[in-house]
Amino acid sequence: MPNTDIPSTGFREHLLQCLGGPWPEPCELRPVIEETIHKEGYRIESITFEAEPDDRVPALLLVPEGVDAAQPAPAVAVWHQHNGQWHLGKSEPAGLTGNPAHHTGAALAKEGYVVLCPDALCFEERQSEQLKGGAYERFEFLRYVVAGKCMAWKNILDMRRSIDYLCSRAEVRNDRIGCYGHSMGSTHTWLVGPWELRLKCLLGNCCLPTYAAIHRTHLLHCFPNFIPGLFQFGDTPEVAALIAPRPLHLNFGELDTGSPIEEVRDGVKRIARAYEKAQAGDRFSCFIQPGVGHELSAEMWQRVREFFARHLLA
Repeated sequence: MPNTDIPSTGFREHLLQCLGGPWPEPCELRPVIEETIHKEGYRIESITFEAEPDDRVPALLLVPEGVDAAQPAPAVAVWHQHNGQWHLGKSEPAGLTGNPAHHTGAALAKEGYVVLCPDALCFEERQSEQLKGGAYERFEFLRYVVAGKCMAWKNILDMRRSIDYLCSRAEVRNDRIGCYGHSMGSTHTWLVGPWELRLKCLLGNCCLPTYAAIHRTHLLHCFPNFIPGLFQFGDTPEVAALIAPRPLHLNFGELDTGSPIEEVRDGVKRIARAYEKAQAGDRFSCFIQPGVGHELSAEMWQRVREFFARHLLA
């Protein structure tokens, strides 16, 4: 069983070492705008930028009409889901394909936010010609493990560079940047939160699979959830707790088998205690919806909208 009573500073150091150690100094972004698509109420810029030398991240930037350098707006980075759909990535939240229920980036752009939707490693434009789908994701996870790192380390690095890119845009209010993700995107939210202080508020929908629950239920999950060696020091709620005192909200479906609710209920209590300790008890909230599984329900989405309006627009 993990030690969940380790002080946050000690756990943070253990977490960083388990992830793979410090991230490299950022290289130049070298952004390229490849195409602009005009939609009703906003435009979409198809861009790439460098996360590491010779490693470009494809992304879609959604900019509402009327937002420019003279009138900058708050921004939200949207991390896409997994769902075993490696051919999808940034384009689903940007509203170009996939499930309309997850066209969340487009919906936020219509509400006035600048939105960045990047591809995670192994998805959409970041796939391999030699290996397809899950085989390539498995290869990349193992490649990082033998190098002393893990997939989560790379995901965090890429997300921090995504925030670098948002901050480079004149249309963005750098003091008002948040992030949102569903499923794997929720995992990405609480993974990046402890390391990216420019994120003023964070919201995850339907994903806090604890190692305790994974072991109890023999649950297979996507690779970013697995940080080698971490369970001896703490569990995933302890990672999320490091986001304190910045605002964090988590949505869950009571019937979501990907985040067994027994361990979720215990985990959010531990996160809440960390926020209380940081004298920020009112900045952590969670919503567990009865009768709902792994989805973004209308009630969940309403809480997303209210959360960002409260912390980024007010």
